[in-house]
Amino acid sequence: MSPCPPLSPLPHSALLLLIGLPGSGKSTLAKQLLLECPQRQLISSDAIRGQLFGDEAIQGVWMRVWREIQRQLQQAIATNSTAIYDATNAQRRNRREVIHTSRELGFTHITGMWLHTPIWLCLARNKKRLNPVPEQVIFRMHRQLRDAPPSLEEGLDELICFSPARK
Repeated sequence: MSPCPPLSPLPHSALLLLIGLPGSGKSTLAKQLLLECPQRQLISSDAIRGQLFGDEAIQGVWMRVWREIQRQLQQAIATNSTAIYDATNAQRRNRREVIHTSRELGFTHITGMWLHTPIWLCLARNKKRLNPVPEQVIFRMHRQLRDAPPSLEEGLDELICFSPARK
Protein backbone atom coordinates (compact mmCIF):
# COMPACT_ATOMS: atom_id res chain seq x y z
CA MET A 1 0.00 0.00 0.00
CA SER A 2 1.27 3.46 -0.78
CA PRO A 3 1.85 5.87 2.12
CA CYS A 4 -1.26 7.26 3.73
CA PRO A 5 -2.28 10.53 2.10
CA PRO A 6 -1.65 13.47 4.40
CA LEU A 7 -4.70 14.41 6.40
CA SER A 8 -5.57 17.92 7.39
CA PRO A 9 -5.33 18.45 11.14
CA LEU A 10 -8.50 16.82 12.42
CA PRO A 11 -10.63 17.93 15.34
CA HIS A 12 -11.30 15.21 17.90
CA SER A 13 -14.89 14.92 16.72
CA ALA A 14 -13.78 13.73 13.29
CA LEU A 15 -14.82 10.67 11.32
CA LEU A 16 -12.75 9.02 8.62
CA LEU A 17 -15.24 7.25 6.36
CA LEU A 18 -13.50 4.56 4.31
CA ILE A 19 -15.06 3.77 0.94
CA GLY A 20 -14.10 1.03 -1.47
CA LEU A 21 -14.69 -2.42 -2.85
CA PRO A 22 -13.85 -5.57 -0.92
CA GLY A 23 -10.13 -6.08 -1.50
CA SER A 24 -9.49 -2.39 -2.18
CA GLY A 25 -7.25 -1.98 0.87
CA LYS A 26 -9.62 -0.33 3.36
CA SER A 27 -8.73 -2.51 6.33
CA THR A 28 -5.02 -2.24 5.57
CA LEU A 29 -5.36 1.55 5.46
CA ALA A 30 -7.35 1.51 8.72
CA LYS A 31 -4.55 -0.43 10.44
CA GLN A 32 -1.98 2.03 9.08
CA LEU A 33 -4.02 4.99 10.32
CA LEU A 34 -4.23 3.38 13.79
CA LEU A 35 -0.47 2.84 13.88
CA GLU A 36 0.09 6.51 13.06
CA CYS A 37 -2.34 7.67 15.72
CA PRO A 38 -3.34 4.97 18.25
CA GLN A 39 -5.97 7.13 19.96
CA ARG A 40 -8.21 6.76 16.92
CA GLN A 41 -11.11 4.34 17.30
CA LEU A 42 -11.70 1.72 14.61
CA ILE A 43 -15.30 0.83 13.84
CA SER A 44 -15.36 -2.14 11.46
CA SER A 45 -18.57 -3.63 10.10
CA ASP A 46 -16.70 -6.92 9.54
CA ALA A 47 -15.50 -7.05 13.15
CA ILE A 48 -18.99 -6.20 14.40
CA ARG A 49 -20.51 -9.05 12.34
CA GLY A 50 -17.84 -11.35 13.80
CA GLN A 51 -18.79 -10.30 17.34
CA LEU A 52 -22.54 -10.52 16.78
CA PHE A 53 -22.78 -13.61 14.57
CA GLY A 54 -19.53 -15.47 15.26
CA ASP A 55 -18.15 -15.00 11.74
CA GLU A 56 -17.37 -11.85 9.74
CA ALA A 57 -18.70 -13.55 6.59
CA ILE A 58 -22.21 -13.94 8.06
CA GLN A 59 -24.21 -10.88 6.99
CA GLY A 60 -26.86 -11.37 9.69
CA VAL A 61 -29.57 -8.84 10.49
CA TRP A 62 -28.35 -5.43 9.31
CA MET A 63 -30.26 -3.50 12.01
CA ARG A 64 -28.28 -5.30 14.74
CA VAL A 65 -25.04 -4.37 12.98
CA TRP A 66 -26.20 -0.77 12.45
CA ARG A 67 -27.17 -0.37 16.14
CA GLU A 68 -23.68 -1.50 17.17
CA ILE A 69 -22.08 0.88 14.65
CA GLN A 70 -24.12 3.73 16.15
CA ARG A 71 -23.12 2.68 19.68
CA GLN A 72 -19.44 2.71 18.72
CA LEU A 73 -19.81 6.09 17.00
CA GLN A 74 -21.37 7.45 20.21
CA GLN A 75 -18.48 5.97 22.20
CA ALA A 76 -15.97 7.75 19.93
CA ILE A 77 -17.73 11.07 20.57
CA ALA A 78 -17.89 10.38 24.33
CA THR A 79 -14.15 9.62 24.48
CA ASN A 80 -13.24 12.51 22.17
CA SER A 81 -11.66 10.11 19.66
CA THR A 82 -11.35 10.36 15.92
CA ALA A 83 -13.27 7.40 14.50
CA ILE A 84 -12.36 5.33 11.46
CA TYR A 85 -15.38 3.61 9.91
CA ASP A 86 -14.19 0.62 7.89
CA ALA A 87 -16.95 -0.63 5.59
CA THR A 88 -17.47 -0.71 1.83
CA ASN A 89 -19.91 2.24 1.88
CA ALA A 90 -20.57 1.51 -1.80
CA GLN A 91 -24.17 2.73 -1.85
CA ARG A 92 -24.78 6.47 -1.82
CA ARG A 93 -27.84 6.17 0.44
CA ASN A 94 -25.81 4.18 3.00
CA ARG A 95 -23.02 6.80 2.96
CA ARG A 96 -25.59 9.55 3.43
CA GLU A 97 -27.14 7.69 6.36
CA VAL A 98 -23.75 7.24 8.06
CA ILE A 99 -22.90 10.91 7.45
CA HIS A 100 -26.30 12.14 8.72
CA THR A 101 -26.19 9.92 11.82
CA SER A 102 -22.60 10.92 12.55
CA ARG A 103 -23.51 14.61 12.38
CA GLU A 104 -26.45 14.03 14.74
CA LEU A 105 -24.16 12.27 17.20
CA GLY A 106 -21.75 15.22 17.22
CA PHE A 107 -19.08 14.61 14.57
CA THR A 108 -18.09 18.01 13.21
CA HIS A 109 -15.68 16.91 10.47
CA ILE A 110 -16.16 13.94 8.13
CA THR A 111 -13.49 12.94 5.65
CA GLY A 112 -14.31 10.39 2.98
CA MET A 113 -11.33 8.26 1.97
CA TRP A 114 -12.14 6.54 -1.32
CA LEU A 115 -9.81 3.69 -2.21
CA HIS A 116 -10.39 3.75 -5.94
CA THR A 117 -8.67 0.42 -6.55
CA PRO A 118 -9.11 -1.22 -9.98
CA ILE A 119 -11.68 -4.01 -9.88
CA TRP A 120 -9.25 -6.56 -11.32
CA LEU A 121 -6.93 -5.98 -8.34
CA CYS A 122 -9.81 -6.24 -5.86
CA LEU A 123 -10.88 -9.52 -7.46
CA ALA A 124 -7.32 -10.90 -7.34
CA ARG A 125 -6.94 -9.94 -3.65
CA ASN A 126 -10.37 -11.36 -2.88
CA LYS A 127 -9.37 -14.79 -4.24
CA LYS A 128 -6.57 -14.92 -1.63
CA ARG A 129 -8.96 -14.35 1.29
CA LEU A 130 -9.90 -17.07 3.71
CA ASN A 131 -13.58 -16.15 3.18
CA PRO A 132 -13.80 -14.54 -0.26
CA VAL A 133 -16.70 -12.24 -1.10
CA PRO A 134 -18.77 -13.64 -3.99
CA GLU A 135 -17.57 -12.03 -7.23
CA GLN A 136 -21.11 -11.00 -8.24
CA VAL A 137 -21.29 -8.94 -5.01
CA ILE A 138 -18.03 -7.17 -5.88
CA PHE A 139 -19.28 -6.45 -9.41
CA ARG A 140 -22.56 -5.07 -7.99
CA MET A 141 -20.68 -2.79 -5.57
CA HIS A 142 -18.40 -1.69 -8.42
CA ARG A 143 -21.45 -0.61 -10.45
CA GLN A 144 -22.84 1.23 -7.40
CA LEU A 145 -19.62 3.18 -6.91
CA ARG A 146 -19.23 3.82 -10.65
CA ASP A 147 -22.82 5.08 -11.02
CA ALA A 148 -22.90 7.07 -7.75
CA PRO A 149 -19.33 7.88 -6.72
CA PRO A 150 -18.68 9.58 -3.38
CA SER A 151 -18.86 13.37 -3.47
CA LEU A 152 -18.79 16.36 -1.14
CA GLU A 153 -22.48 16.90 -1.91
CA GLU A 154 -23.25 13.86 0.27
CA GLY A 155 -22.25 15.91 3.31
CA LEU A 156 -18.53 15.18 3.49
CA ASP A 157 -16.20 17.99 4.53
CA GLU A 158 -13.32 16.50 2.59
CA LEU A 159 -12.91 13.69 0.05
CA ILE A 160 -9.55 12.03 -0.50
CA CYS A 161 -9.42 9.75 -3.51
CA PHE A 162 -6.41 7.59 -4.19
CA SER A 163 -5.38 4.31 -5.74
CA PRO A 164 -3.32 2.01 -3.50
CA ALA A 165 -0.10 0.56 -4.84
CA ARG A 166 -0.63 -2.51 -6.98
CA LYS A 167 0.74 -5.51 -5.08
